[in-house]
Amino acid sequence: MNAGEPGTPEPAAAPRLTPGPSASQLRFWLILLAVTLIGVYLLRGVLLPFVAGMAVAYLLDPVCDRLESWKLSRTWATTVVTLCFILLCALVLLLVIPTVVSQVATFVERAPDYFSALQREATALLEVMRDRLDPASEEKLQSLLRDSADKVVVWITGVLGGVISGGVAFFNFIALLVITPVVAFYLLRDWDRMIAKADDALPRKHQATIRMLAREVDETLAGFLRGQGTVCLSLAVFYAIGLTIVGLDFGLVVGLIAGFLSFIPYVGSLVGLVLSVGLAAAQFDSWVSVAIVAAVFFVGQALEGNVLTPKLVGEKVGLHPVWVMFALLAGGALFGFVGVLLAVPAAAVVGVGVRFAVGQYRLSPYYTGHGGAGEPAAGSDEAP
Repeated sequence: MNAGEPGTPEPAAAPRLTPGPSASQLRFWLILLAVTLIGVYLLRGVLLPFVAGMAVAYLLDPVCDRLESWKLSRTWATTVVTLCFILLCALVLLLVIPTVVSQVATFVERAPDYFSALQREATALLEVMRDRLDPASEEKLQSLLRDSADKVVVWITGVLGGVISGGVAFFNFIALLVITPVVAFYLLRDWDRMIAKADDALPRKHQATIRMLAREVDETLAGFLRGQGTVCLSLAVFYAIGLTIVGLDFGLVVGLIAGFLSFIPYVGSLVGLVLSVGLAAAQFDSWVSVAIVAAVFFVGQALEGNVLTPKLVGEKVGLHPVWVMFALLAGGALFGFVGVLLAVPAAAVVGVGVRFAVGQYRLSPYYTGHGGAGEPAAGSDEAP
């Protein structure tokens, strides 16, 4: 059966090199990107509720789409979803926040006692090692421990006290609670309309390519945020319950911190392990109890690595943990908490762009060595 006859399967289309933007177009987009970054930097102090509202709208848009498929209007679907989101957040605030604030305040009060206990443990360890240290080294080590403990106490007390009593932080928190749901509601209601207008404004020459890249960014971002968000929530619940069951003081706070910091790869488990083991060493007289506290985190890591992340995130999202970690730290350093919120979307965009650029490079004459479609480049050893 010859190609082109009825019933003959068409051969798969070979990947084609996408025409790149002209120099003037590239200059325009680079200038627009620079202006956007400068604007974000200058307005970073007021952008938090709006960026948070945009993130909420992005995550809840599939729920609204599902309600629309059940013959509910977009406005009513948005209203129902937003109200449910507000009620869920209010429930969490009422049930969790008072306990967390109480435990944090108690920790600030007891911090000097805990560090004194840790210092006594370290001194006891030095007594065991006394025979192996000369007097000068022993004195230096004891002085270092005393100075470090004092500095840590002052730093933690100052940070936590500022978080609790800072008027600016309180104002930002209230603004976040009030403005974010409003922004999320309007963005969620008009989401499809805004996407359609943005699509209509795409350059016609590159419209298909931009749509393809946007779909890939959306799949990457949605898969990572929803999957990793579920992982963080699961770990926060696991750590909080586990540490509370073993009797660790402030186990709820430490567990929640460790779980939610797990959004930054490896950071959450490391911070939680150090905090919990330090508190356990100061609280318990038996090292068996300290080992049990540490075991909670080892079990959590095994659960995350073997069950949660493979099932909920997987490898298809295309965001390497090191790249995510760098993006979060760089975004936080440049733009504060707004930068942290924007870091993962930016990482997804850059990752998709780099993969696309590499794919285009592999189709270009720079990689293939051909000057045209199937034509050998000048100076090639291949026959013409």
